[in-house]
Amino acid sequence: MGLDMYAYVAAKEGQQREFYESAEFDDDAKDFVNKTVEQPREIAYWRKHPNLHGWMEQLWKSRNGGKGDSANFNGIELEITWEDLEILELDIMSGTLPSTSGFFFGNEADAHYKEQDLKFVRDARAELFCGLKVFYNSSW
Repeated sequence: MGLDMYAYVAAKEGQQREFYESAEFDDDAKDFVNKTVEQPREIAYWRKHPNLHGWMEQLWKSRNGGKGDSANFNGIELEITWEDLEILELDIMSGTLPSTSGFFFGNEADAHYKEQDLKFVRDARAELFCGLKVFYNSSW
């Protein structure tokens, strides 16, 4: 078990949930298939990057008026905007992602993921420019 973190592109909020709610597993393809809802496209994956997760959690709380228990920020779909990416990029570059810990989160990994984080920011901007939406989600 551990902290798994995803960023994906979709046309609308809730598309990932809709996809998996009515998808069926295809044994030949070894993947889920849904003929009515398009599967969101993953653009980033992190394994145990607690400080980035903490940054996303703070963003989630700020959108909820500062409310929200850390234990509830699991499996929450969080939309990432152009403005969010501007701030995230600055925090990555300056090394100011918030120190975050949790039972399944692992150790601080900012240096290990720095280039991947910056690539995520670039890729997410390109997707937003094309009119799609970018979401963050996690599971532990």
